Amino acid sequence: MIGTAVALVAAPWAALAQSVARKARIGFLSGARLGPESTRGMVEPFQRGMRELGNVEGQNLTIEFRWADGKQERLPELLAELLRLELDVLVTTGNHAPMLAKQANSTLPVVAVAIDDPVQMGLALSIARPGGNITGISGSFTGILAKRLQLLKDVVPSARRFAVLFNPYNATRTGIETDIAKYERTLAVPVLILAARGPEDFDAAFAAMARDRVDAVAILTDPAFFVHRARLGELCLKYRLPSVWGHKDFLGKWGVASYQGDFAAMFHRAATLVDRILKGTKPGDIAFEQVSKLDLVVNLKAAKALGLTIPQRVLLSADEVIE
Repeated sequence: MIGTAVALVAAPWAALAQSVARKARIGFLSGARLGPESTRGMVEPFQRGMRELGNVEGQNLTIEFRWADGKQERLPELLAELLRLELDVLVTTGNHAPMLAKQANSTLPVVAVAIDDPVQMGLALSIARPGGNITGISGSFTGILAKRLQLLKDVVPSARRFAVLFNPYNATRTGIETDIAKYERTLAVPVLILAARGPEDFDAAFAAMARDRVDAVAILTDPAFFVHRARLGELCLKYRLPSVWGHKDFLGKWGVASYQGDFAAMFHRAATLVDRILKGTKPGDIAFEQVSKLDLVVNLKAAKALGLTIPQRVLLSADEVIE
């Protein structure tokens, strides 16, 4: 009887100990830097989404964050750190991190957030049935660069040449050239494509724009550009270049406009995908999602500093106007 009683008493405690010990462990890998914008736009929406689904940090969930501070070359070592932690799911941001995860591990479930075309990138066999260990949310759509360049043309109708600034870690020149070739003639403005991996390349890129008499620039969404957006904005002001960016948090003081999906909404939604995986659904059976709405934000302060008058039709179509 005593043994039975002890066993009955011990059983709940053993179950409780097992429950307490078994917390889901999520890795979160970003090339950006932890700060007010990334906290507001990525961390807090994701944490809130997880809590709403019953996944509470400190109770049944642990989230391990790793930030590359805009130094994309650090992502492999940060990824290796996370992989040693026996994660249940890895959440990545941007294009470069999920590509590294795909190369490093073919079994760990990955939710890739704010990426471009997952099929074109080789992360999925199809949007509806990714088929591997990666699913996620795309923050853009085919033709978004064309929309940004058209926005530049609306803002600077007299422009004779545009530039696109990209980071080779997160995009390819070939891919951009292929996209631009589809609409450059319709745009009726030639486009110069320039690469920059980080701040060490910014001055040379803008000097090249000056030599080639570029009138405006589209700066693609990238963690390094996000971290160093103030410097990029200063160069836009110095060279009197109106700029269109990928998201409003990138604008800083001197970006004229941004056009991109809502990051906070994407990371909030990512929690649902993570929760489905934790409950047993394979990532390859979860369709990639795409943002349903793109936000246009116009910065009148920057436009005024550059001597620009934003057309009324652009202001009327804007989701937000920064005075």
